Amino acid sequence: MDAPIHDAPALTRHIETRYHARHREQLPTLAAMAARVEDVHFGDDGVPEGLSTLLLEMADEMEAHMKKEEAFLFPAIRAGGMPDIDQPIAVMRADHAGHETDVARIRQLTADLTLPAGACSTWTRLYAGLEEFIIDLTEHMRLENEVLFPQFEPHAAA
Repeated sequence: MDAPIHDAPALTRHIETRYHARHREQLPTLAAMAARVEDVHFGDDGVPEGLSTLLLEMADEMEAHMKKEEAFLFPAIRAGGMPDIDQPIAVMRADHAGHETDVARIRQLTADLTLPAGACSTWTRLYAGLEEFIIDLTEHMRLENEVLFPQFEPHAAA
């Protein structure tokens, strides 16, 4: 990232271009691969049944989340904040908790991204892509929760 991490306007732009754009690419591709694995390997040991549905639901949830940030919260942050900004930030934090629950479900369905013996190339690419997605999403949420949002939330009295 080129801008200092505490430069809130630059950080919002970085999040949009690095993480929002990337998640929009990742999730549909991963969902399609998961559907293929679920169809081709139906009934085989270790098939992550329901993964494609979960990923499609995540894509919808994350799209709504990212649109709220891009249309409302991030412009407010770029303008230096606004009264009661802690309320939309609380909504974003709640969404992040939901994303963490979804990641836990991905790990459950995939035996923590453990491929079965003899997994096909699509299955292998799926799990590699899921690992990359989880790493990206985790860093995305960390930047918002630990770096960006605290700059605009009232601090508890010491």
